[in-house]
Amino acid sequence: MKFKKVLSLAAVALMTTSLLAGCGNSSSQKSGGGATTVDVFQFKVEFKDQFNKLAQEYMKEHPDVKINITTVGGGGDYGAALKSKFSSGNEPAIFNIGGPQDVKDWQTKLEDLSDVAIAKQALPKTLDAVTVDKKVYGLPFNQEGYGFIYNKEIFKKAGIKAEDLNTHAKLMEAVKTLDSKKKELGLDAVFALPAKEDWVTGLHLSNVFLSPEFGGDINKAFTAKNVEFKYGKQFKDVLDMQNKYSVQPTASLDYSQQVEKLFSMGKVAMIQQGNWVYNSIEQIDAELAKNIGIIPISVEGAAEGKMPVGVPMYWAVNNTKDDATKKAAKDFINWIYSSDKGKEYVLTQFKFIPAYKGFDESKISDPLSQEIYKYAKDGNTINWVFMGYPSSWGQKTLGSEIQRYVSGQASWDDIVKTSQKAWGQARQ
Repeated sequence: MKFKKVLSLAAVALMTTSLLAGCGNSSSQKSGGGATTVDVFQFKVEFKDQFNKLAQEYMKEHPDVKINITTVGGGGDYGAALKSKFSSGNEPAIFNIGGPQDVKDWQTKLEDLSDVAIAKQALPKTLDAVTVDKKVYGLPFNQEGYGFIYNKEIFKKAGIKAEDLNTHAKLMEAVKTLDSKKKELGLDAVFALPAKEDWVTGLHLSNVFLSPEFGGDINKAFTAKNVEFKYGKQFKDVLDMQNKYSVQPTASLDYSQQVEKLFSMGKVAMIQQGNWVYNSIEQIDAELAKNIGIIPISVEGAAEGKMPVGVPMYWAVNNTKDDATKKAAKDFINWIYSSDKGKEYVLTQFKFIPAYKGFDESKISDPLSQEIYKYAKDGNTINWVFMGYPSSWGQKTLGSEIQRYVSGQASWDDIVKTSQKAWGQARQ
């Protein structure tokens, strides 16, 4: 679930697995039985088996429609695979887009989905990244959120109440308390900061402090000619806190070490991650998984006590298909998130945090997702704007510069100036 789930299309997938939920090859023609065939070309390998089963359920209820699903995922480039698919002449009826850049790149192929019923049920701000001139060109897969995931038992032993940590100053006090009690708590450190993973720092952490600069508007970030780092001091303070109180060296610490070898083994009290880590933690220690929580990364003076929540990917419909195919495609996507059976799959099989109203949040499968959905439902969130960054800037520029910073090879001012210059050049 980690990095490949939250990035734009160029960062996901090139291992292709074809899953045929029906027969037929063309999504713009009737199949032999007179049914309308809808080809789906999607990226989320984590739920491909469950998605295929749901398509089978749909076809039982709708015998006049056949759904063919091809899943492309596993660590390569979904964007390249999608372009190849379109170039082959065998264009899918349903495919995935990630945000403003994808909307721009695929504009001539995107159907306006404003009239699909679930578009009106989408939670606040979840459609911002795919809305142009009041037309909606994508429907959200789900929501994901991230913050500081913590071990409740360790907090309890240290006498710390997570609900009180709604400002950076209060969190800093708690961190110092945990650090002073490392030995008795059995900790190697308070944090595990995986600075080797440039998406953790250059995309997720930076987003917390750049989102307020752009008013939480992904399209403003996408069109901005420059980046100011208005909340750069707060960014530095949170990064310094994690780095100082982390297992070292952070520049070579990766995701697997952070989640599986340190947090899941009770060696650190907190990690900066999102709800997608739950399954990994549960597989290692099911009891620990029941006893974890998540708190926001506060931006002092701008967004304290708010959770960064966003949409990792959207469903799009190919506007060049015939009317019957487009209607069948829209109906299928709508059914996934509006029917009782579809909702059950979304919550219990896909293990999604819904991006729509009308779901029974009590059925959300894990404590991290439950917390994040509550923040989202209450509108108490920081928007994801990192999909509006210049292409590769967040990782290859800012994330790489942060690796130099935590290694003592560059000053904070140096990395800010380098990153500002790269942003400006990309937007010329």
